[in-house]
Amino acid sequence: MVYEETDPLSERPNKSQLKREAEAMRELGRRIVALGPEQTAELPLTEALREAVDEWRRIRSHEARRRQIQRIGKLLREAETDPIRTALERLDHGSTLAKAELHAAERWRERLLAEGDEAVRAFVAEHPQVETQRLRQLIRNARREQARGRPPKAYRELFRLVREQLQLA
Repeated sequence: MVYEETDPLSERPNKSQLKREAEAMRELGRRIVALGPEQTAELPLTEALREAVDEWRRIRSHEARRRQIQRIGKLLREAETDPIRTALERLDHGSTLAKAELHAAERWRERLLAEGDEAVRAFVAEHPQVETQRLRQLIRNARREQARGRPPKAYRELFRLVREQLQLA
C-alpha cells in the first residue's frame, strides 16, 4: 500500500517524538520551578500555570512533586512557550552578567590588595569619582585584618566600594 501525502497517519508525529516533546515541556517546567517567586512573577505564565507552580512549592513529598511536574508539563504543552523561553533566557542572561560583575569586582579587590599604589592609580584613572582616601584606608585595614587573622570586615567593605564603582561606570 502506497501512502499519499494527504494520509492523516503520515502527518501526525510518531510516539517517540511526542515523548521527546513531553519531556522537553517537563524540563521547561523544572526550570520554572527552580526560579524564586520574584523571578517566576516576571514570566508570562497563564493563571493555571502560575497556580501549578505555587502548588509545587507547597508540596514536600518527592513523588507528589514529580506528579506536579508532570501536570506543569501538560499545562505547558497547551500554552504558548516561546514567550516563556524568551523570558527565561533574559533571566539567565541577567544572572550571567551579574556573576561577571561580581568576578570583576573580586579581581579588582585582589589586585588592589596585591599591587598597592600602582593598582590604586589604575583604579582611580578608570573611576575618577571614587574617594581615593577611603579606598586607601580600606586597603590598609584589609591588609591588617589578613595579617592578624581577624574577621574580614574591611575586606568586604573594599569589595562593596569596588563593586559600586564598577556599577557606576
